[in-house]
Amino acid sequence: MRLGLLGPEGTFSEMAAKKWRKDAELVFFDDMELAAMAVDEGRVDESIVAIENSVEGPVGVIHDRLLDVKSPIVGEVVIPIRQCLMARPDASEIKVILSHPQGLGQCRKYIREHYPNAEIRSTGSTAHAARLAQEFPEMAAIGCSASAEKYHLKVLAEGIQDRTANYTRFLVIGKNLPAPTGQDKTSLAVYLDRDRPGALYEFLGEFATRGINMTRIESRPSKLTLGDYRFFIDVEGHCQDKVLGEALHALKDRTSKLKVLGSYPVADKV
Repeated sequence: MRLGLLGPEGTFSEMAAKKWRKDAELVFFDDMELAAMAVDEGRVDESIVAIENSVEGPVGVIHDRLLDVKSPIVGEVVIPIRQCLMARPDASEIKVILSHPQGLGQCRKYIREHYPNAEIRSTGSTAHAARLAQEFPEMAAIGCSASAEKYHLKVLAEGIQDRTANYTRFLVIGKNLPAPTGQDKTSLAVYLDRDRPGALYEFLGEFATRGINMTRIESRPSKLTLGDYRFFIDVEGHCQDKVLGEALHALKDRTSKLKVLGSYPVADKV
C-alpha cells in the first residue's frame, strides 16, 4: 500500500497517515494538491490530505481540488494538534518564525505576545519550516515535536496553539468506495442556481424532511463571478443507504451540479 501525503517527513500529515495505515509505504509530495491528485494519476493507492481544523477552519485549496479529483473519499482521520516552537540549539534572538499558514494561524496569540517583532513567513508545510530553521540560528519554526526530533532542533515552547482543543480532520482519497457500515458519512459538492430565491433552503430541506442529519456545510467561491459560491456538505449516512439515496436522487433536479465526493466510515473520536 502506497500512501501519498504532504511532505517532507515530520508533518502532522505523517502523524495522520500512520494512524490511518501503520504499515503503508509513505510517498511525500511538495504540496497537498499534488497529494490529492496522486491517486487519479496512479502514483499511489491512497492519499491523505487535511480538510479542516477546529481553530482555523477549512483548507480551501483541498476543497477546490476535490472538484477535480475523480477518486472517491474512502475514509477520514482526526488527530489532536499540539504546536511547538523549535529552533537550532545555538539560536539566540528569534527574528523569523516559519510555518504552514494553518500552523501560523493556530498560534497567532502566542506569536503576538512573545515575538511581536518577528518576521512571519509561510512555508509549504510545518516540516518544511523545520528544515529551513535548521539552517539559520535566527529562525524558528512552528510544527509538531516529531519535526524537532527529525531536524535536530530544540523545542523552545510546547502547546503554543491558541486553543487547547485543536484538532485537524484529514480525508483519505482512494480507489474504491467502501461498503456501508452503519456509521458512515457522505461528502457532497454542490453548485446551486444563485439567481433562484430559496435554492439552498430547498436543497437542505430534502435532508431535513427525511431525518438526515447534516454535520457540516462550507461555502467556497465558484471563481466564476463575485458573490457566486459552491457548497461542501457532509451528511450522516452512506450514499447506498435507501433514504440518503432517495434524497440524492431528488436533489439532482434542485442543483446545477451535484458531486458525491465519497461515503466512508466516521472517524473514531479523539
